[in-house]
Amino acid sequence: MTGFGIRDSGFSAWSLRRIALLLTRMAKKPPLIMKLTMPVSPFSTFPRKWGKGQTNACASFTLRHAMRLAVRLLLPASCILMTACGKEPLYQEQGYVFGTLVEVTVYGESEPHAREAIASVMQEFQRLHDMLHAWKPSELSDLNKAIARGESRVVSPELAAMLQDAALISKQSQGLFNPAIGGLVQLWGFHEDEFKPVQPDENQIAQRVSANPQMSDLIFTAAPGGMLVRSSNKAVQLDLGGYAKGYALDRAADLLKKRDIHNALINIGGNVLAIGGHGKRPWRVGIQHPRKSGALAAIELHDGEAIGTSGDYQRYFMLDGKRYCHLIDPRSGYPMQGVQAVTILTRGVHAGVLSDAASKPLFISGVSGWRAAASRMGLVDAMLLDEQGNIHLTNDLQKRLEFTDKAAKFQVE
Repeated sequence: MTGFGIRDSGFSAWSLRRIALLLTRMAKKPPLIMKLTMPVSPFSTFPRKWGKGQTNACASFTLRHAMRLAVRLLLPASCILMTACGKEPLYQEQGYVFGTLVEVTVYGESEPHAREAIASVMQEFQRLHDMLHAWKPSELSDLNKAIARGESRVVSPELAAMLQDAALISKQSQGLFNPAIGGLVQLWGFHEDEFKPVQPDENQIAQRVSANPQMSDLIFTAAPGGMLVRSSNKAVQLDLGGYAKGYALDRAADLLKKRDIHNALINIGGNVLAIGGHGKRPWRVGIQHPRKSGALAAIELHDGEAIGTSGDYQRYFMLDGKRYCHLIDPRSGYPMQGVQAVTILTRGVHAGVLSDAASKPLFISGVSGWRAAASRMGLVDAMLLDEQGNIHLTNDLQKRLEFTDKAAKFQVE
């Protein structure tokens, strides 16, 4: 069975309707190996079971419901490519959190065991979403308000540790990964559920850039019940959108292992982490093409590896024929131009965090600087697609990729 999805923003009504019709047909006559339930809340799960039992679908699934679901099923930067037969012990659930589609797949376990383990992961995703939301009430947004007032605030040890870790990554990236520029992200309209095609005032952009908010502006002091955080720069506004998904991947992996899950694949909006394998073979995932439907390339992920993509095709708006994405260059204050996508492969204890955060400096560095940025971030497996669609990649990653487009031209750097 293969998955499907749509790019967030920029898709046609015709494409959306095709997806909706497909969903409707699936509901009326579902495949033998698929179980689909409709979402009932902003964080709903869609269980899928591959096994010997019959499956069913929501009887009240209509085209209108399908259209709503089609809008919400965002095509992640890396799309999962999996085949499954009716006898495979494969269990998967999907949810919608962090503003994107999340999937957790478990192999080789009984359905009750897999279901219980995945439920704990989904609950953890929701907890982190509620804690780290940048513009709705959360622990992070409360801290932002205190910083803007020039005040200190006690935060949980967990959030403090995240901020300290993000500050280290920011320093390593020479400030190109900079979660302190939440004010710029908001100014460009990306702290909204829907993006409006409006360019901010140039003077406002310049003011925020000149204020030079940095993660190094944060000051941490031990306090009862947590850590007291203040900033030497009131312009700091924290947005962990480039860190949270990776952190959640690592947390999910820890939770699954503690529940004796030995083979699983976790996908949060295109950041994917592998545990064990898909039976006797590695997990196989696809890297989404930034301008075409389907995958640009496929790769096998081994135990403990994670892959992440930063692209200009999920969160963006078009204005006067120009694309403005959410990946903002902190040096200029403007969305990065000249790059369609960057994909990196990471491994190790914090593979999830690195798959999310470490791709941003490469994207912001552009064609001329991505390779040096990769070296600074300790990455040997990386790929960049420039604005013309030309593929630049490292030798190590080139050896791992299988391009689905056999005519694809790439330059090893």
